[in-house]
Amino acid sequence: MKGHIRERSPGKWAIILDVPNPETGRRRRKWHTFHGTKRQAQVECARLIAELDGGSYVEPAKTTVREYFEHWLKHEKANVSPKTHQRYEELLLKNVAPILGSVTLNKLSAARIDATWGQLLESGKRNGKGGLSPRTVHHCRRVMLTAMDQAVKWDLLKKNPVAATRPPKVERASMEAYGALQMGQMLDELRDTRMFVPALLASLCGLRRGEILALRWRDVDLAAASISVRYSAEQVGREVRYKEPKSGKSRTVALSTTVVAELRKHRANQGEEQLKLGIRPDENAFVVAQIDGRPLKPTSLTHEWTRLISKTSLPHIRFHDLRHSHATQLLAAGVHPKIASERLGHSTVGITLDLYSHVMPGMQANAAEQVDAAIKAAKKPAVE
Repeated sequence: MKGHIRERSPGKWAIILDVPNPETGRRRRKWHTFHGTKRQAQVECARLIAELDGGSYVEPAKTTVREYFEHWLKHEKANVSPKTHQRYEELLLKNVAPILGSVTLNKLSAARIDATWGQLLESGKRNGKGGLSPRTVHHCRRVMLTAMDQAVKWDLLKKNPVAATRPPKVERASMEAYGALQMGQMLDELRDTRMFVPALLASLCGLRRGEILALRWRDVDLAAASISVRYSAEQVGREVRYKEPKSGKSRTVALSTTVVAELRKHRANQGEEQLKLGIRPDENAFVVAQIDGRPLKPTSLTHEWTRLISKTSLPHIRFHDLRHSHATQLLAAGVHPKIASERLGHSTVGITLDLYSHVMPGMQANAAEQVDAAIKAAKKPAVE
């Protein structure tokens, strides 16, 4: 494999690659334009030669959008979590590629992409029954924007055509949550089921589904009434892996007397149950587990929640909405947003305030009255 550079004008170079045709053996040339210093052009030339030798070279004049997506997804796999990578594949290969996949990369235009967003909104569902939600199309655009930014960096495109498109308007969905009475009813309904402890940890501690399923007894300090959230379970296909929590750092969550008492009962019952099977549980045992102590998969918990809650008279909300219910109750009770943010494991208090702004009006009215009362008290003459 041979390649060299040629200066076209100051700061502009032609990278010329000599590539043998595998069928005829004759050599043909591939040209790339590069902007930068001579040394940078030489480095880029070496990189392209290495890609050709390794079989990962992408030629924009012939590469289709689908082929580029597949190439970019391979590149991106080392940079994101398996769950995120799976989502990228779904958005690009299953939603966008069926419409734009056959288009040659360098023929891609903003007008064509905007038309794609409209088509996805109108008839984008893979079962043929309607369109995708504006939020899903928004995510398609966001991921494609990132992918095409990389194409520009690789000199496969002069500019990113996705940047010139308009994202669909996304209406913020109203957040569903149980009130205090409904949370109490929900826990009573589930008390004699294996869903009780997961629901307890979500609704009274604000833990995420993955955090609940990764929790081990070594992370629970009943004497100190606290748990340490160190890991989160993430499922991709049938495989489950344990990673850091969503914020990227562990946190400690204080437990109420009710939660401590229920966890003591649960640990005793779990121990008896497993001993009958000849299993001696230890500190590494999962708090929420199958009868034989094996960890529960996230999708299994979700299916069981949906099945059981449908048998009650309560509104059918997602399991994750129990966490929203806990957050709403915290803020409505006057707990400082910073404390709520730390308890929920948000990376910043701004996320908490943004997600639960619907609770804020009542808090603001209360704060206004407190300031008013303080000023009136200051104006009163001192009693001698």
